[in-house]
Amino acid sequence: MYRCLLLLLACLVRIESSREPAAEQLWKYLENESKESTLTSSGGNPVADKTNVLTAGERGPLLVQDLIYFDEIQHFDRERIPERVVHAKGAGAFGYFVVTQDIRPYTKATMFHPIGKKTPMVARFSTVIGERGSADTARDPRGFALKFYTEDGIWDMVGNNTPIFFVRDPLTFIAFIHSQKRNPVTNLKDFDTFWDFITLRPETTFQVMRHFSDLGTPDGFRHMNGYGSNTYKLVNEEGTPVYCKFHFLTDQGIRNLTAEVAARLEGEDPDYATRDLYNHIATNKFPSWTMYIQVMTFEEAEVFRWNPFDVTKVWPETEFPLIEVGKMVLDRNPTNYFADIEQVGFTPSNMVPGIEPSPDKMLQGRLFAYTDTHYHRIGTNHKQLPVNNPFRSQVVNTLRDGHMTYTDNQGGAPNYFPSSFSKRSGCANAEWSRFSIVGDVARYNSSDEDNFSQPAMFWRDELTEYDREALVTNMANHLSNAAPIFQERMVKNVYMVDTRFGQMLHTALLKLGPKH
Repeated sequence: MYRCLLLLLACLVRIESSREPAAEQLWKYLENESKESTLTSSGGNPVADKTNVLTAGERGPLLVQDLIYFDEIQHFDRERIPERVVHAKGAGAFGYFVVTQDIRPYTKATMFHPIGKKTPMVARFSTVIGERGSADTARDPRGFALKFYTEDGIWDMVGNNTPIFFVRDPLTFIAFIHSQKRNPVTNLKDFDTFWDFITLRPETTFQVMRHFSDLGTPDGFRHMNGYGSNTYKLVNEEGTPVYCKFHFLTDQGIRNLTAEVAARLEGEDPDYATRDLYNHIATNKFPSWTMYIQVMTFEEAEVFRWNPFDVTKVWPETEFPLIEVGKMVLDRNPTNYFADIEQVGFTPSNMVPGIEPSPDKMLQGRLFAYTDTHYHRIGTNHKQLPVNNPFRSQVVNTLRDGHMTYTDNQGGAPNYFPSSFSKRSGCANAEWSRFSIVGDVARYNSSDEDNFSQPAMFWRDELTEYDREALVTNMANHLSNAAPIFQERMVKNVYMVDTRFGQMLHTALLKLGPKH
């Protein structure tokens, strides 16, 4: 009877209400629930009463033998896995990638041919520095992570909504993130540590300019591009390698928020981008991105005026034009956020034959760091979780046991190789291309590798006058909270980009006045 009343109420609500799909989720679940079911414990045992603990008398103490309570509370105490050190706040969806152009001259990766081929995938978008409860509209780069379930295993494209990054060396990445996080004593965001690191490492200038322009506050996840950022290597069937950068350009068009609108939404709707993505997919307005690659031959890399493996720089599209590959479409929301999005683990080390790492230092560091993080955050066997499982290929290896193994643990197959007891062998097609390395082993200082010429091009050629003024205003408003020494350093750095840029920032800081 109670269920019938709820269903009737659900129908009335759905008729009279024009609420967004996200608000209707539970009503939709109730409407589609096929039959009544009995509550059980985690062991599947029927539960008679789920609302009252077991006590000795009406006012007596709780009994240890209340198995229902302890079943609930012990699980509740462990519901949260460690949040990501970076990219903690995010949203995601499932979809597919379809090939629109033949790029076999560059790569033998099977997911890229023939034309029309579809590959299932999952995407996760995120902010970088903020915690899980932070706002979607915060001024922050956005993570753009993609997992493709190919016949040759998982390919993860782990990128951002920007083609460059703050630093070019993985050792300074750790320091950079620490400088952006909360002060370990005050537990507050610290303007001094933020700008201290930024101004001591001028290689950050290009990304900082993008960060404080309106590009730093995209209008949701649908209206931003995604970039692999790092330099990769593609190898074709003949074994010929080229260097490559991956681009996913939004078909919805780039759209950003002003600082004022972003700040307002931060208070009114901190989940703005998450809600926008969910509701558009739920109403069949599927967002899509077109994938392109840039290709550079080894010979071109040798004479390129910038280090082609420097992630703080772009490859100009006038010299290395975009080559279309296919289209990514997101058409299905997660059925459960924790299972599908919180537990998903992306790592650049998930590569398929035809895609290989380049000498890019940041990429080299990420190949280890991401997988190691997942071992800590979601466990030794995180790749057995459905969202991380390479379900379109058979896993055959010598890895066994560990926490939360829930497959057959590869049965009776030998857990070593070579072995007289199996018919397993390697795959010649999966062998990486050969390359030569010449050089002395040392820690090479890269801090002064032309930190200002590309930021100058960005200021001069890509920003409109409105963009320049917004960039200066946004940067000054944040920088004015830092100590004067860091303000002076940043003004000097941007003077190196463009004299007018330095003058505008200096003037804006003078108008705001000291805050210390």
